[in-house]
Amino acid sequence: MRILRSRPLLLAVVAGTAFTMGGCARGGGGGGRADIPYVARDVGTLYTAAKKRLDTGQYKEAAALFDEVERQHPYSIWARRAQLMSAFSYYLGKDYTQSIQSAQRFISVHPGNRDAPYAYYLVALGYYEQIQDVTRDQRITRQALDALGELNRRYPNTRYASDARLKIDLVNDHLAGKEMEIGRFYMARGQWLAANMRFRQVIDQYQTTTHAPEALMRLTETSLQLGMREEAKKSAAVLGANYPGTDWYERAYKIMGENPVKPIAPVPTGTPIVPDGTPGVQASSLPGESTETPRDAQPAGSTPAPTADPATSTTTVGPNPTVTPASTAPTPN
Repeated sequence: MRILRSRPLLLAVVAGTAFTMGGCARGGGGGGRADIPYVARDVGTLYTAAKKRLDTGQYKEAAALFDEVERQHPYSIWARRAQLMSAFSYYLGKDYTQSIQSAQRFISVHPGNRDAPYAYYLVALGYYEQIQDVTRDQRITRQALDALGELNRRYPNTRYASDARLKIDLVNDHLAGKEMEIGRFYMARGQWLAANMRFRQVIDQYQTTTHAPEALMRLTETSLQLGMREEAKKSAAVLGANYPGTDWYERAYKIMGENPVKPIAPVPTGTPIVPDGTPGVQASSLPGESTETPRDAQPAGSTPAPTADPATSTTTVGPNPTVTPASTAPTPN
C-alpha cells in the first residue's frame, strides 16, 4: 500500500521537475522558442504560474506559460488575455520578434477586441526598440514609423496614440539624420548634386525636425558649388527667417558674403556671343550679310551640281565638258 501511495506522488514530482527544467531551458540564454513538456493543468493554475514568473522577472518562462494557456485552453476567456500577456512578456524579455508575432496574432483573431489598441501598441514598440543608429540600414525604423502611424490612425483618442505621436516625431528626426549623414558623405567626396538632393529631401519631408537648420545651410553651400546662386540665396533667406539666431545662419551669411555676384559686362552690338573660330560652332553673320552658301564654295573633291546653259544644246557634267554652240548645231536633213 505504501508503494501504491508513493507512486502518484513520485509522478507529480517528476512532472514538476520536468516543467521546471523546461521553463529554465525556455528562460536561458537562447533566444529561440523552446517547447515545454505538455502537462494538463487547469487554466487557473497555468495563468497564475505564468503571472508569478512575470512578476519575478522570468520573462521568457512567463511567455512560455502564457502560450501554454492558449494551447491547452484555446476557447476560454483566459486564452485571449494570455495572448496579450505573452506578447508583453516577450517584449520585456527583449525578444521583439516573438512579441510582434504574438501581438499580430491577437489582432488577426480579435480585431474588434477592446484590447486591440494595446496589441497595436506592442507591435509598434517591438519595432521602435530595434531602431539602430543612423550609420546602419533604416528598414526597421520605417517599419516602426508605419506601425506607429497605423496605431495613431486607428485609435487617435487613446493614451497609446498620444505616446505614438511623440515617438513618430522622434522617428522622423532619426530618418532626417540618416539623410543628413548621406548628404555629408557626398559632400566629402565633392559630389555636390547628390548632396544637394539629400539636403533638399530633408527640407521637403522632415522640415519640422531638428536637422532643418543645418539642411538649409548645406543647401546654400552646395547650391553655390553648383553655380546656382539664386537657389543659394533663397535657402539662406529661409534660414534667416526661421532660425535667425543660430550658428547655421551665421555660416550661411558668411558663405554668401564670400561669394558676391559678379556682374557680366554688356556685349557690344554686332559682336557675336561666341567668338568666330570656336571649334564646333558655325561662324556667325553680321546683320545684312547673307547666310547662303555661294555656289562656287563647294567642298573640295565634291561633284559639282549639273548646270544648264540656255545658249547650249547639251548639258554636260565633268571636268572637261564638251559644249556645242546652238548656232553651229547641225541641222537635221
